[in-house]
Amino acid sequence: MTTRTKSDLTRNHILAIGRELVLRKGFGGVGLKELLEQSAVPKGSFYYYFASKEAFGCALLKEYCTDYAERLDALFGWKGNGRQRLMHYWRAWVSDDHAASLADRCLVVKLAAEISDLSEGMRVILLGGVEDLIRRITKTITEGRDDGSIAPSCVPEKMARSLYSLWLGAAILAKLGKDKTPLDQAMLATEQALSLPGSL
Repeated sequence: MTTRTKSDLTRNHILAIGRELVLRKGFGGVGLKELLEQSAVPKGSFYYYFASKEAFGCALLKEYCTDYAERLDALFGWKGNGRQRLMHYWRAWVSDDHAASLADRCLVVKLAAEISDLSEGMRVILLGGVEDLIRRITKTITEGRDDGSIAPSCVPEKMARSLYSLWLGAAILAKLGKDKTPLDQAMLATEQALSLPGSL
């Protein structure tokens, strides 16, 4: 078992507080003063843990992508055929009364447009996370096609990218309108896209 040092724990605490602030305000909207006050870390300590705000942003996104990958393992590891496991993942994008949805907690939704021109390092990390997700969706679609739960005519990677674009756009519209209707519409469109011929 790995023992975390006090320094590691403090760094992780700053990242955890930072993620919550960035989810609410965006990366540019979070100042170092606020971050350190919320983290209860002395002003001069920030640069001990991160060389710059951009380095903090890169570390934040690396940790987010790692956490997201672990959640994907659980979601796609759910029992069922390929189509059922894929729909289980998409259902996690839609909020319920008990927990925040993936869409609510998604840093791609929050930051993609902002950091694309702000930080090349952050852009590359976030894009890597997106590409990892699309590979997982592609794999699950392929498995669904192989087990007969998804039409054999489906082209897995093309469908994966199309569905992710659909859901990303729906999540942005849902956030903009403070209304989950776009996510409900994305769910219906996804069910139709993955349906076997003659099953509707």
